[in-house]
Amino acid sequence: MKQLRIGVLVGLFAVAGVVSWAGARLWDTFGSLPSVPVAAPIVLALIAVVLAATALSLRARLRAQRERQPDAKGVDPMVAARAVVFGQASALVAALIAGMYGGVGVFLAMEQLDVPARRDQALYAGGSVLAGAGVVAAAFFLERVLKLPEDDDNDGNGPSATARA
Repeated sequence: MKQLRIGVLVGLFAVAGVVSWAGARLWDTFGSLPSVPVAAPIVLALIAVVLAATALSLRARLRAQRERQPDAKGVDPMVAARAVVFGQASALVAALIAGMYGGVGVFLAMEQLDVPARRDQALYAGGSVLAGAGVVAAAFFLERVLKLPEDDDNDGNGPSATARA
């Protein structure tokens, strides 16, 4: 399984931001702009909390197993794999959503901060960007917790790659 790359996430964020900023400008020329939901930063923050809690729980279980505690509960490899896939998918979606709301937020900040309703929308969009960054950070933490020791090579040519061949 490939690791998350920060460059991919930043690129996804930037492309989504530019496209949504342009879309917001275009949509605003027709006289209306869809609102940023209040729930957007809340849902992203909840996903970040779930990812962080999962990472902390699995880290504690792995530490207890490594220290050979008598009542240590092991981590099923499928559970670990599912957690990593959930973290990676969440990070990709959060980068896309944060970029989308970031583009709308930039448009609102540049054009319409004097309108109180639009100022609130810009704050919700900024909160969504921060919560999206929290999801990405939690996903990287979860991936780091569950990284196997033989996964240290990045190019697939290290000693573990020859052992698998």
